[in-house]
Amino acid sequence: MRYFVHCDGACRGNPGPAAAGVVVYDADGGVAGRVAVRLGVMTNNQAEYHAVLAGMRLVEQLAPSAVEFRLDSQLTVRQLSGAWKIKHERLRALAAQVHAAAPEGVPVRFTHVPRGRNAASDRLANWALDHAAPSEGDLPL
Repeated sequence: MRYFVHCDGACRGNPGPAAAGVVVYDADGGVAGRVAVRLGVMTNNQAEYHAVLAGMRLVEQLAPSAVEFRLDSQLTVRQLSGAWKIKHERLRALAAQVHAAAPEGVPVRFTHVPRGRNAASDRLANWALDHAAPSEGDLPL
């Protein structure tokens, strides 16, 4: 089955306390999974990458035939797609982790969406910032 993974990283300050929110939709538009994770202190761009990484780990459990990641961070989308060079070492390392976590043999695409179309993952990321302890954060389904 094809899945659509909406990811968002949130940061209060830059760097500052950060979190990730992920919502996975199946091809029919149903929610197949979601997660909210508090990440600790990092930059907003690092939080975006961690959101994608959390999405990769979540969708891998669903045995997808194809995956489309949808983010409102144009920088993250273009860097992970290979259109833009990744200049910062920490982001290069995170990008390597993201690509290594991709389900083997499954087409993965990264798409930029307007912020309004990513509201559910944004809400989860902000929920994690407001409610999750740094050592906790997974929002049960």
